Amino acid sequence: MNQLFHLFRRISGDRTAASAAEFALVLPLLLLFIFGIIDVGRLMWEWNQAEKATQMGVRFAAVTDVVPSGLVSYDFTTISGVVQGAPVSLALFPGVSCTGTATTAACTCKGTCGFPLTANATAFNNIVTRMARIESRITPANVVIDYDYSGLGFAGNPYGPDVAPTVTVRIRDMEFESLVGRLFGSTLDKEGFASSLTLEDGTGSVSN
Repeated sequence: MNQLFHLFRRISGDRTAASAAEFALVLPLLLLFIFGIIDVGRLMWEWNQAEKATQMGVRFAAVTDVVPSGLVSYDFTTISGVVQGAPVSLALFPGVSCTGTATTAACTCKGTCGFPLTANATAFNNIVTRMARIESRITPANVVIDYDYSGLGFAGNPYGPDVAPTVTVRIRDMEFESLVGRLFGSTLDKEGFASSLTLEDGTGSVSN
């Protein structure tokens, strides 16, 4: 009887199995915490890449060939009747938005445009290529380039487009692949990254 009592005390005092059970309960939370820290670091890195890519893209877009190529040769003086040297109004240039693929580009007017909405696919993809040097996952489908009214430029400009629009390069349809998100089937969009500059010379294929 005495031996049985000592055996019971020894078994009841053995904490080995309890420690293993406690560790099994804590391990998933610990892994989520560790992967969460990794995810935050990766997210900040990818956000920085996306922001820098738009900055480099708009710098390139501001000093190289204009994507809406129909705007380059359009003379608002002779065609639209704007006085030589006067600024072009918002009504005549409401802005243009351009998208593209690996081989084509298309521009749409944000109102009613009198100039041809032809698009320079090479110029569009040169901008995308520049952005992809910073964020390699960027493709033409992820980029939108807007040319918005700024009030700058003058009709009958013999050296380039009659307008000097505000150029905005933005990213769309990109997602952050979260390690923790994969466990729960959720994703995080990388939307809202955009940078703007005023168009400068708008010619050429090289940016400093």
